[in-house]
Amino acid sequence: MIRIPAVRVIDEEGTQLGVMPTLDALRLAQERGYDLVEVAPTASPPVTRLLDYGQYKYELAKREKEAKRKQRSVTFKEVRLTPKIGQGDFDTKVRRAIEFLEDGDRIKVAVQFRGRELTHPHLGRELLNRFADLVKDHGVVERAPLLEGKSMHITIASTHKPQQREAGAGERPPAAKASPAGTAEAAPATAPAAAIEEAGPGPASTGE
Repeated sequence: MIRIPAVRVIDEEGTQLGVMPTLDALRLAQERGYDLVEVAPTASPPVTRLLDYGQYKYELAKREKEAKRKQRSVTFKEVRLTPKIGQGDFDTKVRRAIEFLEDGDRIKVAVQFRGRELTHPHLGRELLNRFADLVKDHGVVERAPLLEGKSMHITIASTHKPQQREAGAGERPPAAKASPAGTAEAAPATAPAAAIEEAGPGPASTGE
């Protein structure tokens, strides 16, 4: 049973319907002949999707079998900003973040403060909120902006299916459990950390 009073809803076609009271979301799922499945319980508010739960469990079993020869991985990417970032660089980083989210990856968007910039944390918060608003069609914010040391960041979970990558070890898909009220809950998948900004030669970094 989903006990949160309001949830973000994605319909059976993948269209985002926005945030609505949980009872209304349940009623909508019943009217359309689907179950309400909680696919991102740690998001705020939690993200739910209208699915055929029986078919959903069948697909999970198929993916688990497929994972024996293919790795279904979710990579954690990082995008770095500064309070004084130019509009052109900002737009470039937004486009790059959307590419990551379309691949099914999670992203960490961080604002790095330098010197006296720390006296204006609201600039970082406004920048992160603007960034999140521009990628909202591809991902949902899992945590609000929080200042930690000289950095403020948010994490964004993709609403797209992760790409399958050939690998030796497979990753098990998230398990889901049905609730008495016709809903189902899917446990979030763990993701290996793989920030895109690394020191030394290698792939191009999105950091400044």
